[in-house]
Order: sequence, then structure tokens, then C-alpha cells
Amino acid sequence: MKLFDVYSLFDVNIVRGKGCFVYDRNNMEYLDLYGGHAVISIGHAHPYYIEKVAEQLNRLVFYSNSVINDRQRELAVKLGKLSGYDNYSLFLSNSGAEANENAIKLASFFTGRKRVLSFNGAFHGRTEAAVMASDNGRIVSPANFNPNYIKVPLNDMESVAAELRTNDYCAVIIEGIQGVGGIRIPDGGFMKALRKECSSTGTILILDEIQSGCGRTGKFFAHQNWDISADIVTLAKGIGNGFPAAATVISDMFVPVVGQLGTTFGGNHLACAAACAVMDVIERENLMSNAENTGKYLIERLGEIPQICAIRGMGLMIGIDFDCNVKRIRERLLYDEHVFTGVAGDRTLRLLPPLCLSVGEADLFMEKLVKCIN
Repeated sequence: MKLFDVYSLFDVNIVRGKGCFVYDRNNMEYLDLYGGHAVISIGHAHPYYIEKVAEQLNRLVFYSNSVINDRQRELAVKLGKLSGYDNYSLFLSNSGAEANENAIKLASFFTGRKRVLSFNGAFHGRTEAAVMASDNGRIVSPANFNPNYIKVPLNDMESVAAELRTNDYCAVIIEGIQGVGGIRIPDGGFMKALRKECSSTGTILILDEIQSGCGRTGKFFAHQNWDISADIVTLAKGIGNGFPAAATVISDMFVPVVGQLGTTFGGNHLACAAACAVMDVIERENLMSNAENTGKYLIERLGEIPQICAIRGMGLMIGIDFDCNVKRIRERLLYDEHVFTGVAGDRTLRLLPPLCLSVGEADLFMEKLVKCIN
């Protein structure tokens, strides 16, 4: 059997990691400014994380959701405290797409409505509802297509209001910051107006914090930078620091119905141990503050480079625009300077490093970036 060849692969075989660095099979060191798509939140091979996961691994990896799981309850308390959503409920699953599917399903059950509003440039996942809310027709199959999913321009409140006032929409789903779309940050005034319009039209506001959550922007969720709250929040990626885990954080306006949501592997004992360890490390090591401060420093340093057209970002979620195709820059960073970065489109370099990135490591990246663009 061979692998189903759907990924564009770099000729690098990563076998281990430590902090903000990873190493290939030849023991070459790479600075990780991408964290495997914002997944590595507390750093590679964090000793406390390893200890807690190994401890649970030796005790019990999995039992089904038909029995009490104290690890789930422990995670709910830790996540509620750290995020400020302690009066909400938690449903655990495996991936961001699954978390968004659950959020949209809950909104539709609650309102009795069918339509979902999302935004140009959005990415919410590759499964049935999530892919329709995403703005990428290339990954929508004929079986996926659903005319109830509508997109409008980001920050265009007039278009949003015109749609929502039809009272046909069960939900608006929006990323705290668009990741795949190129680190596009919603306007604060728009987010406040969106919250108000959703409330007045009985539309559920879903905040997709899968890339922008878990402390990446300096707040636990990016939307907290605008002092608003969501009816449902989804998160994944950084919550498990590499272990598959996701969460749907649900307002108490929703009454749970037995059997309405379900998952085989979601919230298993090992996943919860991993996520609990992540919550502990974020809190104890002040990683949200570090993300905010190191991110500000890095954005200031990037502003010194004349070849850069624009910089967008909050904390350690940064997009860097060039007036040329960034493919060559990214490849030079990887193969010549041994730095992992991401891209969005043809002209945006994307940075999503672990939240423990230091100022010294930011300086190291700057030295390497300058070499690759001169």
C-alpha cells in the first residue's frame, strides 16, 4: 500500500523537536516559526506535557463516552478559568472541522433555521458544513454543495445586516483572525456591530478560534481583544499541542439533548491529559503575555525591512506581505536558513510559532529572513 498523494511535501523529514526548534533525520536544526499550522502552542517536547501525557498513557488511554470521565471535567474547569468562559459548557471532539460542524448543528437545532453566513477568505474545515462555510470552491465536491451557505466581505456590516434581517440565518461563523485567508484581522467596530446584529436577529454568533485561540494573540481568544463574547466558540490545534483534540464551547442558552451530539474518540483520557497539560503550561509560564510581547517586538522588527509591503498581526499570529511571489522566500528560508514558515496565497508569509518564542529567537529569524530577501 502507498500513501494517497494529496500533500505538497517539502524534502525534509522531521523526527524530533525541542521548544521552538525541530530536527530532521540528519540532526539538522530548524527554527519553527509555523508550529505545524499553529498546532504547537507550548513548544515541542515540553517536559511537563510529556510527563502528564506519559502518566495518563500508563494508566488508561481510552474508554468511551458512555462512562464518567473525570479528565473531561478537569479540562472543562481549567479551560473555563483560563479563557474567561467558565459559565459555558464544553463538548470535546477530535478536530477543528468537527468542532465547527457541532457548532453549526447546534445553531440550526436551536433556531430552527437553515442558512449560515460566513466571510470571503474564510477557512473553517473540509467536512460537510465546514467546507461550505469556507471560501475555497476547489475543495467543495458536488455532494458537499449546499445553497444555504452564503459569504459576504469581511468588515462589511451593511451586507451582514441585509442578510441577517431576513431572519433566515441560524448562525454567523467568523474566525477571530482569518488564518488561511492571510492573517486578516476583523475591525473592532465591525465585531461589536456583528455581535449586536446577531443578538437583535436571533442569530447565533460562532467564533472560530481554531488558529487564533489558545493564547496566540495575547488574549485566550482573539475576539476578546474587542471585548465581545460569542454564543459558541470553537478551538482545536493549540489545545492539544500536537495531540488531536478540539472543543466546542457552548453558551448556557443551549440545553443539552442526549444523543444530539456524539463522538467516539473525542475527549478521550489521553487527549484530555494533553489538553490539561497545555492549559497548565500556558498559565504557569505566562505564555499569553509572552505571545503578546514577543509578537509586538517581532512586528516592530519586521517594519524595518523596506521590501515588506504590509504587516498584519496580533501576538504570534503574523502575516507579512511582499510585492513578489513568496514561494522562493519560503523555500530559501527552509532549505538555506533552516526556518519553517507558512504562506497564504502568493504574496503572504505566515508566522504561527509556539507561544514560547523568545526575543532572541525572533532576532534569529530576522537575521535569516533578511538573508533570504536580499
